[in-house]
Amino acid sequence: MEATATAGANIAIVKYWGARNLAQRLPTNDSISLTLDTATTTTTVRFEADLKEDVVMLQGKEASESARARVIAHLDRMRTLADISLRAHVESSNTFPIGAGVASSASGFAALSAAGKAALGLKLSQRGMSTLARLGSGSACRSMVGGWVHWVQGTCHEDSYAKQIAPPEHWDVRDVIAIVTDQEKPVSSTEGHRRALTSPMFPARLARVKSIVPRVRDAIHGRDFRTLGTQAEAEALSMHAVMLTSAPPLLYWLPATVELMQAVWAWRAEGVPCYFTLDAGPNVHILTLPETVEEVEGRLRALPCVQRILVCGPGPAPRVHERKEVSGELEA
Repeated sequence: MEATATAGANIAIVKYWGARNLAQRLPTNDSISLTLDTATTTTTVRFEADLKEDVVMLQGKEASESARARVIAHLDRMRTLADISLRAHVESSNTFPIGAGVASSASGFAALSAAGKAALGLKLSQRGMSTLARLGSGSACRSMVGGWVHWVQGTCHEDSYAKQIAPPEHWDVRDVIAIVTDQEKPVSSTEGHRRALTSPMFPARLARVKSIVPRVRDAIHGRDFRTLGTQAEAEALSMHAVMLTSAPPLLYWLPATVELMQAVWAWRAEGVPCYFTLDAGPNVHILTLPETVEEVEGRLRALPCVQRILVCGPGPAPRVHERKEVSGELEA
């Protein structure tokens, strides 16, 4: 009763910010994202008869109490589905910083859901897996699907799920992630979703999103990079405007965040096709095309505020690894 799975983070073009039911992580609007190929979480879940309590290890260390509680709650959901009570040993590692605005909870709960399903032999459809992962982290439902993804708001648990707009190979847009800090953010996204509804900007953003979703879907289908990038930037700024006007206000940006946003505007004025977007954190995602990835990377490396760079492309749905050792590592 053991399995290992790898899942990609995702970058939202149309954002999820604010929940109408926080316990079930039901969003207030539809969202659209791209699942990433190199920003990943790999998780092993092993159910053991002799374990007296669940063990949760993140990046080689015991998880914090809050993180452990979320993982155990998700294990309990899967144990209920499988009708078992065995405790589990969970070990998880990321290729990118945790809790710093690169959707670590999305890839984390997608990988946990995929590994748990395989270990327990659960019979769930992709839609069922998407709704299950959503209970752990809202955006995790999108990471259960590869490529370009639409999370349908829905009306209840069963119909709030993610579906594919286009497969990864449809359009090779690159997400160059500029890491300006590895520090975990002081206010969680869960708390941010709770505060969002207190912002006077929140109703205006919701009204705007309804018209943006079909526009972004059309841009993806038509490979219209200018529209995609323009809407991604506008959505990021709109979401952070809600944060800034919440009660109490929430500011994830660092001086380096602002420096990078202004740099992207300057580079685009010089003819480089690039647009920024941000999740709930200070690190900056820069969308560009394959032919200009090296140009963007080079410009970022020249900025002292950038600690490191992670280049991502469109990624697949979570994959479960085979129980086969190759050079000391599990083969996918």
